[in-house]
Amino acid sequence: MDFAQSARSQELAETLANFIEERVLPAETTWVEQRATDPATPAPTVDRLADEARALGLWNLCVRNPDYGPGLSFVDYAPLAEMMGPHRLAQEATNCDAPSNINADAMIIHGSAEQKDQWVRPQLAGQIKSAFAMTEPAVASSDASNIATTAERDGDHWVINGRKWYISGVLHPRCTYMMTVANTDPDGPRHARHTQFIVPVDTPGVSVVRNLPKFGYIDDDGHCEIVFDDVRVPDDAVLGQVGGGFGIGQARLGPARVQHCMRIIGVTEAALQLMCERAPTRSTFGAAVSTRSNVLDWIAEARIEIDAARLMTMRTAWMMDTQGDKASAPYMSQIKVQVMRTATTVIDRAIQVFGAAGVSDDTPLARWYANMRGLRIADGPDEVHLMAVARRELRRYEAESSR
Repeated sequence: MDFAQSARSQELAETLANFIEERVLPAETTWVEQRATDPATPAPTVDRLADEARALGLWNLCVRNPDYGPGLSFVDYAPLAEMMGPHRLAQEATNCDAPSNINADAMIIHGSAEQKDQWVRPQLAGQIKSAFAMTEPAVASSDASNIATTAERDGDHWVINGRKWYISGVLHPRCTYMMTVANTDPDGPRHARHTQFIVPVDTPGVSVVRNLPKFGYIDDDGHCEIVFDDVRVPDDAVLGQVGGGFGIGQARLGPARVQHCMRIIGVTEAALQLMCERAPTRSTFGAAVSTRSNVLDWIAEARIEIDAARLMTMRTAWMMDTQGDKASAPYMSQIKVQVMRTATTVIDRAIQVFGAAGVSDDTPLARWYANMRGLRIADGPDEVHLMAVARRELRRYEAESSR
């Protein structure tokens, strides 16, 4: 396995590091204020930084297909994603923010020429954003075959009814469409019941009920509960084939999980840095916190776990580059568990070292913890991935014993 960055990736990493340090970090406070003041209007700070990112060659770094973007390998993109992990403004300014980036990746593969012209190209130009509407409140959505939202054919249209929730990005002022999973054949085979639809957010019958919190934190871009009430879309709103929604969803979620892991390693590194900066400055009972054996253990364990998680993620990236997404699925499940567990553990211990300040908004730790803990449920909870890993192990040994 070769995890070495290409010369191109190293050059981009240096440019990106300078961009974040010199342009993104000084603008973060202004960006937050602009979003809070006028959440329905694109923040001018983002547009200004996006122009600078384009000029520096930092645009659409996440797009693997060379016909639509830089065409970086996953191994080359991983260090860049890690750098952007703690900085949402950097992700948006480079057009690498989820879930839009993953939706574009899926539509490049499965979309028609007309769909790509209408949705993918303006999205890659930064003109629009998108969301992915799958999870539902009434069913265990970790089993995607449970999705109960229905789509029934009516002439040359489909009529969609159902309720989704925790749909990310819907409230972004540029969010224009949702990739929406609906059941089109309730009596069909378990993995052929569902279809993906492209649903414009302004379609009559689409209603945002509320923006849901995560541990009390509200995301400006939204984690929304949405009702679909007799939402009519034409036949050409079908993405891929009728009945092919499960496969497209799984193909989309794989790269999404890996990119989440890449970014989260960056967040976890930032949490470790904060812990190491804080511990020597605080004294309890006559000695610096950094001298306490448990804190020393936390720091050492964090370093070991982060490095292990990074290596596992790089292995998965290398597998995706060399053997394809499908062959990498077992490794995707492993890192989805390991990286999220590492992140929540390290951030939790950093909060402990900070004391009361760690649960306040004076540091990013509390919000990071809320986001990371949520991601242990999103895109497949730990238990689903552990089950997948265990089943593969059992099949492997069963195959060996039968020889």
